[in-house]
Amino acid sequence: MKSGEIIINIDKETEKAIAAKLRHAGCVFAEDEARLLVTEAQSLESLTEMADRRATGVPLEYVLGWADFCGIRIAVEPGVFVPRRRTEFLVKQAARLDMQGAVVADICCGTGAVGAALDKALGGIELYAADIDPHSVQCARRNLASIGALVLEGDLCKPLPSVLRGRVDILVANAPYVPTRAIRLLPRESRNHESKAALNGGIDGLDFHRRIASEACQWLAPLGHVIVETSRKQAWQTFEIFAQHGLITRAVHDSELNAAAVIGTKPVL
Repeated sequence: MKSGEIIINIDKETEKAIAAKLRHAGCVFAEDEARLLVTEAQSLESLTEMADRRATGVPLEYVLGWADFCGIRIAVEPGVFVPRRRTEFLVKQAARLDMQGAVVADICCGTGAVGAALDKALGGIELYAADIDPHSVQCARRNLASIGALVLEGDLCKPLPSVLRGRVDILVANAPYVPTRAIRLLPRESRNHESKAALNGGIDGLDFHRRIASEACQWLAPLGHVIVETSRKQAWQTFEIFAQHGLITRAVHDSELNAAAVIGTKPVL
């Protein structure tokens, strides 16, 4: 045992009781969540407090203080957008480009999870991350400190250093794409606890995709790529938006993860 480490023994009956409480509160993966809470709790009192918070609808990642994303433990702070498993599909699409040492810009970065996963997948990238929310910037700096990434506060590409114009190999964004009126249909843990600014994509959910498409070519290197997460329902609309801005465009999806992405490539003129 490491110095200062606290280990508590929770019997199986207590773990089952926690799982039952979470199941009653509507947690689909109650047993798995109870196991995680037991593992992370520092005392019986903290376990009870954590279980109570989760039962009231606080996202599990806020309760734990972290999320597992692409096999990396990502610190998650209250109010910051929680990394979703489906966003791992976005990382896979960027990783398949096989651009070691690439200049990568992760805009609307949230916790910085996508950038961290891309650094692990590609290795040796020159990473820049940006978000308009100061709490997200703080969280991303915490997660990306060991990588040496530059994390900036600002709207989309605006905070990126001007020297990156025409040099970005991969511009990746999990920008908000939920239509405004659909936010009320999201799970309560999302609509009640995450920032609305991290969810709201405008009337049709495509406001940010239009803006990203309009800015991408000035930042991308020739044959550089812009990749955004979207829904399967919206993918072809985002495809058309990208194509209208001169990008060589394709849409991809993964049924298992219920994930979709649109990839635009800057042509060589």
